Amino acid sequence: MPAKRDAYKRDTYTPDSLLTVAVRVFNERGYDGTSMEHLSKAAGISKSSIYHHVRGKEELLRRAISRALDGLFGILEEPRAREGRAVDRLEHVTRRTVEVLMTELPYVTLLLRVRGNTDTERWAMERRREFDQRVAELLKQATADGDLRADVDVRLATRLLFGMINSIVEWYRPGRAGRGATTSEEVAEAVVRTAFAGLRVT
Repeated sequence: MPAKRDAYKRDTYTPDSLLTVAVRVFNERGYDGTSMEHLSKAAGISKSSIYHHVRGKEELLRRAISRALDGLFGILEEPRAREGRAVDRLEHVTRRTVEVLMTELPYVTLLLRVRGNTDTERWAMERRREFDQRVAELLKQATADGDLRADVDVRLATRLLFGMINSIVEWYRPGRAGRGATTSEEVAEAVVRTAFAGLRVT
C-alpha cells in the first residue's frame, strides 16, 4: 500500500508545485543551506522523483529567479512604461514593481537574497543591476526634464527608492489582516506618494 501511495504522489507532482515547495525551503533555509534531502522531505517525494523533473537544485533556483525577473522586466515593456514623460513612466514602473513584488512575493524575495555564489546567482545579480539601471535612467531623464529635484543625487535617489520597495518583502505577509494598507494597489500607491512627494518639483 505505501508503494502505491508513493507512486501516486510522484505521478501527480508537477514542476510548478515542486517549484513552489523549493522556493519556500530556499527562503526558509537559504539556498546554500538547502540540500536535495531537504527538498525531498518538504515535498514528500523521493530525491529520484525530483530528478525526474529537474537536474538539481540550481535548476530550481534559476526557474524561480527567472519567474521574478520576467515579472519585473515585463513592466518595462508595458505601454505606460514606454510612452509619455519620463516622470510619469517612472511612477508607473515604481507602482507596478511594488505590485509584482507583492504578487510574486516568494520569488522576488528569493531574487533579493541571492549572494553570487553560483553561476545562476551571478546571472541573477547582473539582471537585477540591469533592471535597476533602466529605472535609474528614467529617474535621470525626469530630472533633466525638470520634473524631479536636481539637488538629490540620482544614484542615491535610486537606491533609496529601491530600498523602500525591497523592504516590503520583510514585513508584508499575504492574508494577514492588519492596520494600514493590505492590498498591492494600496501599498503601491503609498510608496509612490511617499517617494515622489519628496522628489517631484512643486
